[in-house]
Amino acid sequence: MKVTETKLKGVYVVEPQVFGDARGWFTESWSEKKLAEAGIKADFVQDNHSYSAQKGTLRGLHYQLNPMCQAKMLRCTRGKIFDVAVDIRKGSPQYGQWVGVELSAENHKQLFIPRGFAHGFITLTDDVEVQYKADNYYAPECDGNIRWDDPEINVEWPIEPVILSDKDRVAPLLKERTDLNFVYEG
Repeated sequence: MKVTETKLKGVYVVEPQVFGDARGWFTESWSEKKLAEAGIKADFVQDNHSYSAQKGTLRGLHYQLNPMCQAKMLRCTRGKIFDVAVDIRKGSPQYGQWVGVELSAENHKQLFIPRGFAHGFITLTDDVEVQYKADNYYAPECDGNIRWDDPEINVEWPIEPVILSDKDRVAPLLKERTDLNFVYEG
């Protein structure tokens, strides 16, 4: 298992080793021990699974406020996505910066996103399934979002979205989010 920190401290690309033969392939997608050795420590309590039928479906940028904020480990098990993490921790030298990684069923890459980051993705193919682990339970009262096209964050989405939820379409800009309670701890 190869673990590489991205340009954003605390956000990691995880590349499991894939063993293949005439029958197909096998991979170990999660190992608490191996990831802890690489600096990723999270006690996951919930698995989520999303399906998007159409290329250009954008979900995000989403987060959960404290005390229910979440770290996530994501992988695309069908199709291909461009997955994005944005640092929204007050006082962080990376505040408002983003990183994007292509995840696909073919490349088996995963993205670990720590607490205090917003997350979103756009589907690059039809029929996409994304599975992710979270270290805290979903809490609608702590749910929040930021505009996917916030000009100050300036995510370089590889394609224009075709489908957005109404909630994501009208989300506030990062600078308008006065309720963010994530604090950078160095």
